[in-house]
Amino acid sequence: MATEIQESAKLAQLAHENPDEIEVAAGREREVLEGWVPELATDAEVREALEKAFDYRGDVTITRKDGSKIEGYLFDRRSGSSLNDSFVRVIPSTGREKVNIAYAEIAALAFTGRDTAAGKTFDAWVKKYWEKKAAGEQNIQIEPEKLD
Repeated sequence: MATEIQESAKLAQLAHENPDEIEVAAGREREVLEGWVPELATDAEVREALEKAFDYRGDVTITRKDGSKIEGYLFDRRSGSSLNDSFVRVIPSTGREKVNIAYAEIAALAFTGRDTAAGKTFDAWVKKYWEKKAAGEQNIQIEPEKLD
C-alpha cells in the first residue's frame, strides 16, 4: 500500500515530466484491500481506514466497542472534527435498513467481502469484444459478471 509520502514523491517526480513525451502518465496504484484488517490505534488510522473502506467495492465487517458486529456495504461517511462527530453509514448484508455508526464506536474493521471491482477494467471488456469480433461473432454483447 502506498503511503501519502510515497504518493507525494511520485507526484513530485511526475511534475517534471512532459505528458507529450511519455506514453502513459502514471495512475494511482490499486491497493488490494480484500482480507485486510487495519490497525486502528490512532484517530488518523481510523480515519484513513474508513476512507479506504468507503472506496472499497465489497462488504466490510465493523466491530463496535460493545462487541457487536455489522457486515455490509459502507456507502457514506461524514467526517467531523472528532471521532464522536464523524459517522459511517452501512447497508447491512442481511437487510436494507441503513445503519449509522460513529467512528468513536468502532473497535475493529475488516475488509471481508469480495472486492467486486478487482480486476474489472474497461480494457478487459474491450479485449473480450475484439476477441469475439475476430472470431466472427455477430451482434456481440458483453454482459457484466453476475454478482454473488
